[in-house]
Amino acid sequence: MSNTRNFAKRELDILVKSNTDPDNRPIIEEFIPEILALCEKFGRSGQSGGSAPYTASALSGAIKKLCMQEPICPITGIDEEWVNITDINGGEPMWQNSRCSALFKDEKGEVMYVDAIVKRTQKGDTWSGSFWLNKKDYLTGNKDLMISNAQYVKQFPFVPKTFYIDVIEEEVAPDDWEMYLKDKNQLDEVFQYYKPKPITRKVIIEKKDNFLL
Repeated sequence: MSNTRNFAKRELDILVKSNTDPDNRPIIEEFIPEILALCEKFGRSGQSGGSAPYTASALSGAIKKLCMQEPICPITGIDEEWVNITDINGGEPMWQNSRCSALFKDEKGEVMYVDAIVKRTQKGDTWSGSFWLNKKDYLTGNKDLMISNAQYVKQFPFVPKTFYIDVIEEEVAPDDWEMYLKDKNQLDEVFQYYKPKPITRKVIIEKKDNFLL
């Protein structure tokens, strides 16, 4: 047995023995055999003092993503990755990515990542959904002027990325809240990574000074 496995076995034994409440067992207890097998493999892989931390971090990161059913390498966009969900999309052609469920492709081949933007209020709360560039846009009532949490993918291979954008949350009526962009410069990074949602020529002219393009 490797020194790494021996160390892991000793620590896990202590963990199990020190937790005596039968109704509150360590979460990892049922995975101990698999953990020890991985530690044995790691211990025999010839890691140096310099490579061990990097390799251990890569292993833990990959395991976390795989357990959460998240991709560990870029989305390729090939046909085999897409599942036809037209039947649950009201008959409108739509495909969902089998490796990343937040990716959707329409009949034109445009792909949208619905977790591209998360709103963060002045209180630190985070929300999904659209927001306004400013209060003036909100007062127009034209929701085409809103920035969506979903953004279009520029190209493949694609690595899903979420941007946290600061907004000001305001109660515009009793129990009715709206959110306005705090710093339009934050959108620059978003639109370097994603391509803006197609909008009408009228909206392009109206919003040119607000860096929607």
